[in-house]
Amino acid sequence: MLAFWRCSALVFAVVSLSPCSVAAEDQEILTGPSQTSNESLLWGPYRPNLYFGVKPRIPLSLFTGLLWAKVDDYNVQENFRHTCEQNEGMAGYGWDEYDVRVGGRQTIHDAGNKLDLTTEFVKFPGGQNGGSWGLRVKGAPRDDAPPRLMSTVIFYASMEGLGTLAVENEPNELGYEETVTLKGQTNGLGDFTIDITAGPNTNQHPSPTHDAYGSKPLDRTLVASFQVPEEAIWQTKPLLFSHMKTQIDEYIKQYGNENTPPPWQTFTIGNEVREGNVHLIQKVFEGAFEFDIMYSSGSSPQPLTSEELTKGISRTTESFAARFDKVLMPKSPFDKPKYQPFAKSMFSNLVGGIGYFYGDAVVDRTYAPEYEEENEGFWQETAEARNRAGFKLEGPSELYTSIPSRPFFPRGFLWDEGFHLLPIAEWDMDLTLEIVRSWFRLMDDDGWIGREQILGAEARSKVPVEFQIQYPHYANPPTLFLVLETLIDKINTGTSPTSDTSDVYNSIRNAHLQKPEQALSYLKEIYPLLRRHYFWYRKTQWGDIKSYDREAFSTKEAYRWRGRSPEHILTSGLDDYPRPQPPHPGELHTDLISWVGMMTRSMRRIAEAIKETDDATEFSGYEKAILRNIDDLHWDSKAQTYCDATIDDYEESVHVCHKGYISIFPFMTGLLPPDSPRLGAVLDLISDPEEMWSEYGIRSLSKKDEFYETGENYWRSPIWMNMNYMIVKNLLVIAKSAGLHQKQARDMYTKLRSNLVNNVYNEWKRTGFAWEQYNPATGAGQRTQHFTGWTSLVVKIMTMEDLSGKRHDEL
Repeated sequence: MLAFWRCSALVFAVVSLSPCSVAAEDQEILTGPSQTSNESLLWGPYRPNLYFGVKPRIPLSLFTGLLWAKVDDYNVQENFRHTCEQNEGMAGYGWDEYDVRVGGRQTIHDAGNKLDLTTEFVKFPGGQNGGSWGLRVKGAPRDDAPPRLMSTVIFYASMEGLGTLAVENEPNELGYEETVTLKGQTNGLGDFTIDITAGPNTNQHPSPTHDAYGSKPLDRTLVASFQVPEEAIWQTKPLLFSHMKTQIDEYIKQYGNENTPPPWQTFTIGNEVREGNVHLIQKVFEGAFEFDIMYSSGSSPQPLTSEELTKGISRTTESFAARFDKVLMPKSPFDKPKYQPFAKSMFSNLVGGIGYFYGDAVVDRTYAPEYEEENEGFWQETAEARNRAGFKLEGPSELYTSIPSRPFFPRGFLWDEGFHLLPIAEWDMDLTLEIVRSWFRLMDDDGWIGREQILGAEARSKVPVEFQIQYPHYANPPTLFLVLETLIDKINTGTSPTSDTSDVYNSIRNAHLQKPEQALSYLKEIYPLLRRHYFWYRKTQWGDIKSYDREAFSTKEAYRWRGRSPEHILTSGLDDYPRPQPPHPGELHTDLISWVGMMTRSMRRIAEAIKETDDATEFSGYEKAILRNIDDLHWDSKAQTYCDATIDDYEESVHVCHKGYISIFPFMTGLLPPDSPRLGAVLDLISDPEEMWSEYGIRSLSKKDEFYETGENYWRSPIWMNMNYMIVKNLLVIAKSAGLHQKQARDMYTKLRSNLVNNVYNEWKRTGFAWEQYNPATGAGQRTQHFTGWTSLVVKIMTMEDLSGKRHDEL
């Protein structure tokens, strides 16, 4: 009956590390945050690829995690939950409320295991090493669970790098009735203990029904210790399965196939406490259960207790609700009670997806001449160059980032990050700028930042090999500059941060807004890196005007994405959006010149703010030229839209127009003023239901386009929240500005805002998840589930002004 139990083998991959590519002088520029802020951000569920896993923002240190499974039959292996996955029978999971400095509550509706699991995580400041934290784990059988639901839960703690971690309890071959205590020490954390309690007396355990129970009673906690090579220490689940296989073999040897113990007894770890760097702690329950895990810093005034954790859980809920009402309260018509849990969940899962990553990255620095992409047929040459190129592991590097999706994209994505941080900036500007700082720490000497940060073996395990390599000539939309513009806006308008006397961290979160000189100091510190990145962009993504006698205001301001293939421009973020065919080195891309225009505006405003007057003048000149060239190079008067350009068979520059997101990029990036002569056509395109408008949001590609819903159909019809947010934001600007298009923009803004919020809300209610994209015909969420990255921009949209009842003169 156990023949189908498959043992997962550990894979040991030894890697070599080369020095980090961040220049030494940049390390001085990128000094860390204040000590108080750093302490409050040290700990967190910073392993967002797991359903629950806590670690500090310290390289090669302590890390923890949680596994569980239903164990009422022998087909158990597929029941074990650990890493977030798309297809595990979940009816929804995620943070109901979460504040990165304080903690929160996560609920996991595990329909496959007939269990609702709740993790309540709370941080307790005090001492010198980030304070202490507590976790309450609670399980409740779902309505369709069997009368006697048997579940097993395994908590583990592992010590990576230098440090010690050991079981403090005296050895007991039968297991432990009392609290299990781990004691450890490592640099950055000092001395600490971890207590895993037995839980309340209401916990029930399987009763003895087999002789095996006598040597391993299940009303006790089981502990197994291992010494694992550091390169494989993250592979806890294979380690568990490999160890369980030995226990199963022993049971079969002792009792035979016909008298094996029941599954809840069979699938247990051996009670083997010894020295090691990995410790598994297992509990087996019947029905509902609860227990606590408490990390106590040796530098804290006293160890954490379950009583203090109970009080902390209550305080955390109260403080989150109070701050949310002050900072992110939805405005009409979304101020109704039904939207409250939705808005809180969307935001909480955004910040609950913040992770800390450390490790090496795969980079191709061969700088093959083919990578210049200057010849016709360049995509074939670059493919051949990539196939023969060598690559190396660079790093290690570290990154503090908010990820797009815990099950599918649990790592850092450069262009996603800027969108992620826009709602977070309203909640905690200090946290936002710390994440921005972390990204710029990754910059190399040339100004390049890898668009996808796959740091370390654990991160690479979720990525196909062909997508792991990063190329230093590949760019990505520079959305972090949207975040810096938000900071500039708040400084320039004198926006007072929300006063929240109940929040002990309010002054830290808002330090850069309460004291503008602190914000300016931050901008001065990172400005050399911003400037380097900006000019790297101009140098590597330039477009050719002169070779093809194109007429334009400037002979320099044109841009072309590198990394093109006939089917995709992955570097643009819009992957399969239709582009000119075949690819040509003379192409010019509307979206890219718009992004560079936004980045140039941002650099000009930053230079003005920090009194770099010569630079501000220089950027102003670039900005003017870009705005002129967007019209000169990309406006098609016949199609009345913005288009990519390419070179035809007669060596003439021609437009290739595929109406959709590309066509409205100058508008989305805020480069079209209210009096632009192009604005009317852009608004008409967006609002036309036969083109881009749908009842659920703005389509990525016009219904009339020949490529609508063809091929992969990734960016060829679906509704994307990041693009829709940019549309809503700029509609609001036009709606509040006197002019010819004010009323049209107001009506579009009101309808689109309602359509977007209600559709994401309805799908969240129906499926339990936020989604990567939404179907323009049905509104159904599709592709990646639990996509709580930029889809969480819906929270920002909910806080925008309600213009539905305002008269023209009130705007």
